[in-house]
Amino acid sequence: MRSRIEKFGLVVIGLVAGVFISLHFAASAEKDTLAPLPVEELRAFSEVFGRIKSDYVEPVSDKKLITEAINGMLSGLDPHSAYLDAEGFKELQVGTQGEFGGLGIEVGMEDGLVKVISPIEDTPAYHAGIKTGDLIIKLDDTLVKGLSLNDAVKRMRGKPGSKLGLTIIRKGETGPLVFTVARAVIKVQSVKSKLVEPDYIFVRVTQFQEHTGENLATALETLYKQSEGNLKGIVLDLRNDPGGLLTAAVAVSAAFLPKDALVVYTEGRTEDAKMRLTASAENYLRGNGTNDYLKNLPDTYKNLPMVVLVNGGSASASEIVAGALQDHKRAVIMGTQSFGKGSVQTILPLGNNTAIKLTTARYYTPGGRSIQAKGIVPDILVEDPSTASMDNTFRLREADLDRHLSNDRQPDDKTGEVTIKPITKSQQKNKDNETNKSEISEFGAKNDYQLNQALNLLKGMNILHGK
Repeated sequence: MRSRIEKFGLVVIGLVAGVFISLHFAASAEKDTLAPLPVEELRAFSEVFGRIKSDYVEPVSDKKLITEAINGMLSGLDPHSAYLDAEGFKELQVGTQGEFGGLGIEVGMEDGLVKVISPIEDTPAYHAGIKTGDLIIKLDDTLVKGLSLNDAVKRMRGKPGSKLGLTIIRKGETGPLVFTVARAVIKVQSVKSKLVEPDYIFVRVTQFQEHTGENLATALETLYKQSEGNLKGIVLDLRNDPGGLLTAAVAVSAAFLPKDALVVYTEGRTEDAKMRLTASAENYLRGNGTNDYLKNLPDTYKNLPMVVLVNGGSASASEIVAGALQDHKRAVIMGTQSFGKGSVQTILPLGNNTAIKLTTARYYTPGGRSIQAKGIVPDILVEDPSTASMDNTFRLREADLDRHLSNDRQPDDKTGEVTIKPITKSQQKNKDNETNKSEISEFGAKNDYQLNQALNLLKGMNILHGK
């Protein structure tokens, strides 16, 4: 029996070594020499593989073992690297186009549980009351503990109209909360806009998708005509925007920055991971046609007084935009500290319509700041009363996630981070009462405290400019 396992192990070593060599050649095509293969580690892998095949209580297919090994390799790196099977790869492609099936939440993994990074606006989860920072412990009757993030996401997807029970732990609650959410085809309107007051524009980007830049340009042109060109200020709302496509972030930034201004740059180990993206058509179109939708945008938007709203749910592409506008002193950043996801995930297609999502670089703002595990600290700290009690007691950040990538520019420096003192139980009760009264019910609502503060700032800037 032992001889059989050893022979089987040698076969597995050969197979795994072949895979490693092929991957290593693909990643190191320009290198003259290859690092030696980790023979001892491969031997241990083959022994474990063989023992499972021979001794596990039930037969296990080779495909399952190899797939789970790949999952383990990637999930052990950081919270954002992952293996995408055929279904997951297809959902990713569809999701970036703004339409997919499910509940409508951006999630991550923390201590073996699914943690809500941000509910997507106008989706079933959003309307059901799911909030940033919620920990999902059960999906219907299935415990989340032990599931991979991909498996949990698969269970949340399903036929539109079908219902899913979510059991959630929320900070400040005495026990678990149970929500029943009906799945739907999620059609995310990535850009919303309106004249909130005469001459003042309010634009919200809910997610950075394939057509976000084009939709933003259309909205800005429409609002310019509605105001007859008499604009005095603009509020760009990136609160609870979980991010999305890098090209869309460059497009949104380019709408407000001078041509060819640096928006973001990346640094990684390979040459492909090193980029400098500027406010130019070639960087935000990138193969999506030759029509420069920002070309005819009124020049007013390059100089119009501007406030950008961010919070703990603003991540990735949102932080790129906020960081670029902040570093170029183009806008005042207002709100609370952003999420801090400053890493680049590259989708690397494999065979059989599968892929791996691999972290390959870090994002840096034009001024050289790393966003990773740090986020964007607002110029003016303004809390939203409807979420202040939650923010004071529990604020989910990239830095809170297991195995998060470190910030290579400020690894231990806490300077600039916003610290909010915990509130007392009586204050908590008062805040909860205030929250029930001040819940924002619609886009551009009059009881949106942070929006009102942004408008007040813009009006003050115009008064000072007039003087």
